[in-house]
Amino acid sequence: MWGKKYEDTTLPIQIDPTTGLKKFNTRAAKASANIAGKGYSVIDDEALKTLPPAPPGAVFNAEEQAKYHEFKEQRQGAADYMAMEGAFSKYLEDVYSASPVEREALTDECEILVVGAGFAALMLWYKLRAAGFNDVRFCEKGGDVGGTWYWNRYPGIACDVESYSYLPLLEEMEYFPTMKFASGFEILEYCQKMAEKYGFYERCLFHTTVGETTWDQATGRWTVTTDRGDRMRARYVVLANGILTTPRLARIDGMETYQGNAFHTSRWDYNIDLKDKRVGIIGTGATAVQVIPEIAKTVKELYVFQRTPSSIDVRDQRATTAVEIEAWKTEPGWARARRERLATISSGRTALKGNDDFLSGKVADFKERKEHATELSPEELMEKQLNTNFRIMEQIRARVGQTVNDPKTAAALKPYYTYGCKRPAFHDEFLTTFNKPHVTLVDTAPTGVSKINAKGVVHEGTEYPLDVLIYATGFQWLATATFERIVGRDGRTLHRKWRDEGTKTFLGLHSHGFPNLLIMSGPQGGGGQFNFTRGIEAHTDYVVWMLKTLREKSAGIVDIKEEAELEFAEHCRVADLNTRPLRDCVSYYNGEGNAEPGSLAYYGGPAKWHELRAAAQKAMDVYVFAPAPEAVGAAQ
Repeated sequence: MWGKKYEDTTLPIQIDPTTGLKKFNTRAAKASANIAGKGYSVIDDEALKTLPPAPPGAVFNAEEQAKYHEFKEQRQGAADYMAMEGAFSKYLEDVYSASPVEREALTDECEILVVGAGFAALMLWYKLRAAGFNDVRFCEKGGDVGGTWYWNRYPGIACDVESYSYLPLLEEMEYFPTMKFASGFEILEYCQKMAEKYGFYERCLFHTTVGETTWDQATGRWTVTTDRGDRMRARYVVLANGILTTPRLARIDGMETYQGNAFHTSRWDYNIDLKDKRVGIIGTGATAVQVIPEIAKTVKELYVFQRTPSSIDVRDQRATTAVEIEAWKTEPGWARARRERLATISSGRTALKGNDDFLSGKVADFKERKEHATELSPEELMEKQLNTNFRIMEQIRARVGQTVNDPKTAAALKPYYTYGCKRPAFHDEFLTTFNKPHVTLVDTAPTGVSKINAKGVVHEGTEYPLDVLIYATGFQWLATATFERIVGRDGRTLHRKWRDEGTKTFLGLHSHGFPNLLIMSGPQGGGGQFNFTRGIEAHTDYVVWMLKTLREKSAGIVDIKEEAELEFAEHCRVADLNTRPLRDCVSYYNGEGNAEPGSLAYYGGPAKWHELRAAAQKAMDVYVFAPAPEAVGAAQ
């Protein structure tokens, strides 16, 4: 059936008469017109957009360190998350799209199969297309593009990296974000515009979740199965399914007995009207910080259940000005230059605040540099960083005390850990929300909510009856179910290899024993910084380089030498340990305090990662190239 060239462009699977390749029409319709919202509001009150001054002479002394340590130890082991299976699998259902487009299962072959349809996949397609690779197929479990911005559509959602540096391909798209910190809804629409302009939709199988992916050494191909009955073969598989893709639920006694409406923030149910409802939200992480001020404007009663407070920094949202847009129109490469300037900032807080004068090139630096008579030792540098970090956190804690009226609530909202150890949050309305009479903070520290019953949440003997319960319990960090179903050369899954041996990759992009598998934005993947987009720029450039290199060498298989990944894994471990004092808390960044050093994010810094990447690409001695068993599907 697939061999016919159809004129009917509504068919889900067609043959392109020019290339002879399949093209698809599986994008799902939007489930409801109710799915709409906005991000951060523009706040005029300067007092709400300013941190109190740093206390003079404040240092991170033994007394303050002991306070941080106690705060951490009280919460150690309290995080208990569960798989969304059985009765809880409903929290994973796609509520944003209509039913999947019906299509036949595929049993054919393509050259490159990519998992995902977010920023990384969209950027990769743009670059592969330009490099002459056409036999490319994408599989996406959602009904449309966007990745994290497809799944997260809760009220108040916005990006915490300035949009002028975060959104990819702005110059090519001739697009100017409407706000400095774009809402998630604007970002999703932008992803859709990119997909439409560059022909991504006809390359992607939506509502298609990749299952077992198995390497066949005899043919030099991956066999890729999906939940739609597909059994496809691909020479190369690229994972582009993101760093925070799998929602998680806290394990709470009795949660299956709750009789009201409930959902996870990543599957926001817009069919449930929160107006005049009694609403509870479990969690006060970065997502909840954006949700709470918005829904507090609508609900009858709001109960916020908090185990650990977030650091609430100033946001200072603003609209993009006409003057800026006119200037950018005359400045080729304006967004790329801005992104590169942002990458020179080593402080996460400074980068995320986004100094306009520096990022636009109006000033040469973002701060006044201090010169030291002698070079600081690593220990002195760490002490200096911890003292600076402590003063920032003192300002953030002072902001809480200055803003929140009730002393008990204010005390519970003060975080005692290093800045950036948990994901920083930014908002200019969050703290004032707790001054509203219908909003109640329920402090569940240090172990979290203890029980849920048919009516609502029960904590320390008090029942909180609810009409709607919202789980803002986050995502697994750098973990995806895909790793558990990729079977390499020796019959082991990638997950099992890393479980048995520890996480081992080269640059985060290759893992020995899994030839022709390229992993973007996975464990140990560097090259970026606080701006995820710069990291995926580096990773997509690398993937295209590798595929072009294989083509130029007339090779069909590439793997990484075992000693290369062992050396890189050790480098990751040491880099993690050397900077660990800056992350001494319980956080998903460190696997709730349980992750082995070097097994998750890369802490060697972008410059070092790029140095190692460039050295490998020049010497080429870490790679093992081999011819494919047979020649098929050459790039067109």
